[in-house]
Amino acid sequence: MIDKLSWIAVYPEVVLLVMACIIALVDLAGTDARRTRTYVLTLLTLVVVAFLTGANAVAGKTIFGFGGMVVSDPMGNWLKCFATLALMVTLVYGRPYAADREMLRGGELFTLSMLALLGMFVMISGSNFLLIYLGLELLTLSSYALVALRRDNVLASEAAMKYFVLGALASGFLLYGLSMVYGATGTLDVNEVYKVIASGSVKHQVLVFGLVFIVAGLAFKVGAAPFHMWVPDVYHGAPTAITLMIGAAPELAAFAIIIRLLVEGLLPLAIDWQQMLTVLAVASLLVGNFAAIAQTNLKRMLAYSTIAQMGFMLLGLVAGVVNDNTYNAQFAYSAAMFYVITYVLTTLASFGIILLLAREGFESEEITDLAGLNQRSPLYAGVMAIAMFSLAGIPPLVGFYAKLAILQALIASGQAFYVGLAVFAVLASLVGAFYYIRVVKVMYFDAPVTAATVSAPRDVRTVLTLNGALILVLGIVPGGLMTLCANAIVATLAT
Repeated sequence: MIDKLSWIAVYPEVVLLVMACIIALVDLAGTDARRTRTYVLTLLTLVVVAFLTGANAVAGKTIFGFGGMVVSDPMGNWLKCFATLALMVTLVYGRPYAADREMLRGGELFTLSMLALLGMFVMISGSNFLLIYLGLELLTLSSYALVALRRDNVLASEAAMKYFVLGALASGFLLYGLSMVYGATGTLDVNEVYKVIASGSVKHQVLVFGLVFIVAGLAFKVGAAPFHMWVPDVYHGAPTAITLMIGAAPELAAFAIIIRLLVEGLLPLAIDWQQMLTVLAVASLLVGNFAAIAQTNLKRMLAYSTIAQMGFMLLGLVAGVVNDNTYNAQFAYSAAMFYVITYVLTTLASFGIILLLAREGFESEEITDLAGLNQRSPLYAGVMAIAMFSLAGIPPLVGFYAKLAILQALIASGQAFYVGLAVFAVLASLVGAFYYIRVVKVMYFDAPVTAATVSAPRDVRTVLTLNGALILVLGIVPGGLMTLCANAIVATLAT
């Protein structure tokens, strides 16, 4: 019999599933090409879900349900809340773009986005290998369909095919690795896997073999090199609204399953997966930053930027287990959580400007399309400049503090190797600053390519302004969000 606690652990997911079905029915019955009713209903649902998950996070309780397969803890609830808010902002930014390109006519956009969010929730709450994988597949299958939503667009169809083929390969890696660990430990439960491995009753070689495939699958999901090959092509080929949808909120879910699998389940193998993540982080920083310099397409540049940013986030996970220093582990993981949240916030602003500048029949994807934006709209040029400077790690913006927290976690280890990683990360960030500042230079110092003024719907203008202001405010007073992340990680590791 399923107890009451089981339903308490999953009621945000139940709300999402029920409302996704209702929204699908409303879409089928609707005739409005802009899907106004569906849009409003979706936003209201996301507001309610964000409130529910936020309230659960503030309560600070950890609840296991359905025989321990599902966990509702502060870290998971905060990540769900932020993922919901990120999707809500994405829909606000993307609706005018989608309406101009007839992506709303069929009505699938809102339903698929809700199902993708449901997949993220299942991934974040999963405390069982099978449940985590089911959530991952729900997210990825919805994402494949979203990328291919413009059926008459060759680039989008090509991007969807590449995403599907490479995504299936990565899912196979992850599933094979999980099956190897299951075969060695005899359990699918994450906490039980930890106990069995910690007991020393399983051959280390078998576990490491499975771990290699798990890390490869996770690296694909976050877009870390050398498993990054899908990121530039999918970012470029997908409709820009969908690019933002797959490049923002899912990173929060990917961070969650890394914590669930590697930290909660496979922590006794930390010495092994730390080395793997170190290679991935260094490769991501090199490939992402140097490849981004050569890009003239803004979406491809931001794709390679994502690869570099995820490399920086992985450094936080690398610094998390050093000489059994529990305090440093909590500090490092909270720094990585802070980093991925602030990265999503900044990505929303940068792609929001790209979506705003896009017009019917014109994508505004090239860096040169931003030329003279300050003369056409100082507000939107300012928001984009704040986003670029934050991604570059320039104070007093939140990206600077996020990078500083990762570097402090590395240096706090007290080991020369980790200090060397910190120095390398700083040098890589200096390289990355070039292509971010280049965008600012084009906006402020190049002559505008058109004299057309930039106009935006009131909701888009309001959310964009708040988005840019948050990047600045959180950089000046980051303590609240950092404390939130630290408390969430401590509560998670304590269970």
